Amino acid sequence: MRAEFTSGKILAPLMKFTVPIMIALILQALYGAVDLLVVGQFASPEAVSAVATGSQVMHSMMVIITGLAMGITVLIGQQFGRGEPEKVGQTVESGVFLFGCLALVLTGVMVAATPALVTLMQAPAEAVAFTNQYVLICSGGILFIAAYNTLGSIFRGLGDARTPLLAVAIACVANIVLDLLFVAGFNMGAAGAALATVIAQAVSVVLSLAVVAHQGLPFPFSWRRIRFHGETVKEIVKLGAPVALQDLLVSISFLAITAIVNQLGVIASAGVGVAEKVCTFILLVPSAYAQSISAYVAQNIGANQPQRAKRGMAYGIATSLLFGIFMSYFAFFHGDLLSGLFARDPQVILAAADYLKAYAIDTLLVSFMFCFVGYFNGCGKTTFVMFQGLVGAFFVRIPVSYLASKRIPVTLFKIGLATPCSTFVQIILCVLYFLWLGRKEKKLAPSHF
Repeated sequence: MRAEFTSGKILAPLMKFTVPIMIALILQALYGAVDLLVVGQFASPEAVSAVATGSQVMHSMMVIITGLAMGITVLIGQQFGRGEPEKVGQTVESGVFLFGCLALVLTGVMVAATPALVTLMQAPAEAVAFTNQYVLICSGGILFIAAYNTLGSIFRGLGDARTPLLAVAIACVANIVLDLLFVAGFNMGAAGAALATVIAQAVSVVLSLAVVAHQGLPFPFSWRRIRFHGETVKEIVKLGAPVALQDLLVSISFLAITAIVNQLGVIASAGVGVAEKVCTFILLVPSAYAQSISAYVAQNIGANQPQRAKRGMAYGIATSLLFGIFMSYFAFFHGDLLSGLFARDPQVILAAADYLKAYAIDTLLVSFMFCFVGYFNGCGKTTFVMFQGLVGAFFVRIPVSYLASKRIPVTLFKIGLATPCSTFVQIILCVLYFLWLGRKEKKLAPSHF
């Protein structure tokens, strides 16, 4: 894959790498979506609200892991692009150690803090007990979440998107079967959905390890050498921590919006929860491009080909935008049909459709923003990625959503407009930084970029 990324055609290898990531993300998103879909069809609105709110809480925890894992992807990509297999092996060993420790810490924190987090989220009184159950059970699977994302980051850094796809595809099937068994069959509600998700995550990890054991790795690696490699861990954290912090705080901003909406009642809470699940799928395409472009750019930066890296980003924006236009139409004009996949209550469906109209605008904008973010991550400019994310979240998204919630009549469409407003500001920041980097590049020799 290194030769395909750093020489020859650009679009075909990039798409060949992006599509499996996209499918894997879609299947991975089905973990939470199937939970909501099955609960929405076979349980009460209170259970739907619990899964919606609980999923937001768990997502905030997960972004710490996925953001930090970007440090492994970028570092491995750059090392692989330079042809340094020994360093790749050491990065993997350090990454496994780091994420194992992180998983244990996060599990303890989530178990202890769940009641306080649910209270902070202002979950409707009728849904508090269900929400606590959902979050506590899902917290038991944090080790599997960390393991899967560590393995996925390694494969993506090497340019392999198919192995994670295979593992998550089988695990997704297991999650669907278990959801139907626990929720529809045993009537376990939100707790059953959470248990199904944890078991499915464990399956994905076991399958990924089985593939590694069967195929081997293109670099030296030994489980006995897993330990704290100081300099390597420092590099991983240096690259991944800004992304993790940005993703966490951005997720917190969405939790703030959820808390604002929860004050409007169960129907509004469930409606936004359903809409967010729909949006999760809509945003998977630009998210896949962000991940693939990060690995693509990292390898080309490592191979000292910055212009090829820029062209890869341009191709990503163009192809991602085509999908954005298509989905924007459906989100704006047919949000009720999309929402109906996850709920059966007519009021919840109407509330979700109203919120989705605002997201239809964001669907167009994220095609640009996510590709810029992928490019900057691949270049190792993760501190800027953190900065632009924080500006969008705390200076635009939260204030706009709060003001909208106070404007009579209150509508979910007005509250939802906070997201495209934030994305627009972030795009402006990304363009300005990209132009600044271009001017800086002209002043330096290519080998110093």
